[in-house]
Order: sequence, then C-alpha cells, then structure tokens
Amino acid sequence: MQKRRRNQTPSPQSPSGEAVKVPTEYWQELRQRDMEAVCRNTGAINHPHTGLLLPFLKEYLFIDMQKRSLFRQGHAQWERIDNPLLELVCLVYLLNACSETLARDMISVQELKSAHFFSGPHELKIRPLLIRYGEDFEGFKKAAERVGGDVLKLADIAYEFLVFPKVPLYYLFWKGDEEFQPTLSILFDRSIEYHLAADAIWGLVNLISGILISGDSGA
Repeated sequence: MQKRRRNQTPSPQSPSGEAVKVPTEYWQELRQRDMEAVCRNTGAINHPHTGLLLPFLKEYLFIDMQKRSLFRQGHAQWERIDNPLLELVCLVYLLNACSETLARDMISVQELKSAHFFSGPHELKIRPLLIRYGEDFEGFKKAAERVGGDVLKLADIAYEFLVFPKVPLYYLFWKGDEEFQPTLSILFDRSIEYHLAADAIWGLVNLISGILISGDSGA
C-alpha cells in the first residue's frame, strides 16, 4: 500500500504556538483508500459509506469521512470533537500505519532513527508534566487511569497508554529527593517509526501530555 510521503507531513503544532491546521487533502486521500486495508493496518473498524471507528486510549473515535470530522460517544449520541491536533494525528496514523506489528521493546527518543529531530524547539515537552505532577504522583496516577493507562512495574510510577492499536506510549516517573529533582522519561515501542514520522510522534506526545495535564478524560 502506497504511503504518504512522510517528509511532506506538516508539523502537528508549531514551536511558536500557531494554530494546528488539518490539510483537506488528508481527508480526500483517506476516502480514496481501500478501507479494508486501512482497517487491517490500523486496527480501526469499517463503517461502510460513513467512516471508521478508531480505538483511542480507552474509547472509540468515529472518523466521519463525509463530514470530515471526529466524533466521540456522548451520553446519548455521538458528539463532535473540536481538536485539530487530535484530528491531524488520527489522519496521519490512518494514512501511514502499515502491517508492522508491535515489537514489545521499549526505546527512548535517543534510540529513534529520527532522534536528531527531537532537539531545540522539537524537544519533547516534559517540563510541563514535571511542574504539574513532580510533587503530585497521586494526581498523575488519577489522570493516567482516567484515560485508560495501564500500570507498569517500572520507575517509581509508570503507565502504558495505548493511544492507537499500534502506538503505545510509556510514561516513567521517578520521585525526587533532597539531592535530585523528579524526572520523567517518555518511551516508545521500537515499531513506532513504521507508522509515524518524527513530527507526528512529537505531536502525539504533545497531545497525550496535554490530556494528562488538563485532567481531561480523553478527546
């Protein structure tokens, strides 16, 4: 299956804080794809003539290709989501995920083939999480479990977030003491670069970290 040329994937969020823009051609390209192949590669569920159900954290998002919008299940009906970064990351994943399966091998950002990208303005935004939860591990635990995080027996407190069926993120926290400040590492499955380019990985981390900081339940 032909993939979008990844060097043309726009930055999910500019370092200057400019608003995220979702290219309309992403929706157009998705509609032209073989939906059975897309579902097979991404773990999505096909709803013929309307869209896809895509697992995201603890819930399903409805990717409505007719309305070019994302929806989540509300109390009585599907509710439209106004989150351009989430929309962009979902589309990039649906367009680029391939048949590669999870390696079940955690790696750091320095071990990514595109590690050079994650410096300067594209350094992973860990400091806001440390400011919010560095002295509040109970708060991090509640936020992580609210969005479906699974506890890992690593660090002082750690969680796995299955963002998409083929894209888990791992957040590892270490408590501080009199000599050292609290620290946080964000790890990836070794297979992530088969499915997402560096800028999409960066945007995905921004998205999940933002959800954890805000205390929102997801999308």
